[in-house]
Amino acid sequence: MNATATTAAPHRRRPTLLDQAESFWREHPRRALDTFGRQLEMAGELLIGLVVSIARGTFEWREFVRQCAFMASVSAIPTVINAVPVGVVIALQVGEVIEQVGADSFVGSAVGIGVLEQGAPLVASMMIAGAVGSSLCADLGSRTIREEIDAMKTMGVDPLQRLVVPRLLAAMVVSVLLCGLVVFVGFFATFAFYIYANHGTPGSFIAAFVGFANVKDLLLALFKSLLFGFFTAIIASYHGLHARGGPSGVANAVNASVVQSALILFGTNVVISQIYNTLVPGQVG
Repeated sequence: MNATATTAAPHRRRPTLLDQAESFWREHPRRALDTFGRQLEMAGELLIGLVVSIARGTFEWREFVRQCAFMASVSAIPTVINAVPVGVVIALQVGEVIEQVGADSFVGSAVGIGVLEQGAPLVASMMIAGAVGSSLCADLGSRTIREEIDAMKTMGVDPLQRLVVPRLLAAMVVSVLLCGLVVFVGFFATFAFYIYANHGTPGSFIAAFVGFANVKDLLLALFKSLLFGFFTAIIASYHGLHARGGPSGVANAVNASVVQSALILFGTNVVISQIYNTLVPGQVG
């Protein structure tokens, strides 16, 4: 009688801590670095394309104007709504502290330090990342899942030059305008609250504001906003052009775009402020 040979099932090796760390590296940090590298490459292509198209007269000015109007329409009202509480909170909190030390005439300086240098760029960045970035990503993502982007490539039309470059310049322009709007609304909200709620004097408020805020601070805020618009357009366009999986894929792309934009913009604000503090001593920024 021949005995049948039985083969034992292979023993599966339990993953070690090193295997788990390697798997985590492949799934998260490595993918994030790859995405960041492709976004940098895309940013270089868009900058070159923007300069070349304007120099050659092939820039899509009509699309640029349409995108500016659309981005302003979806972000202007939320920006004003957010700018008023920022100014009021600064006036309320700083006013209480200043009253305790008997320096009521320096409340206006809080506007120059808080609203002008930090509040305005941060509020603009939130609106750019949330309203403008999400709409931009959803627009390009819907075009991607409908295969419009592939159709453009088949016809020999570069989607980056035709669609993304005008949106890039529009996002930068609208971001700067939103920052100026926050400065304007935040100043008057703080001024009104200080005069009518804290019963301060207009002259001391204006004098303190002029004494602590200058043109360099405004230019710094506008420069931050310009970079915020640039970064948001790059991130939103990248995720929109790489959306996969139908409508749910577009939703995931929008979510990833907003989260990454917020992280990049807040980190950029910290870095630029720190560099400004180092290069321009005596200014708070």
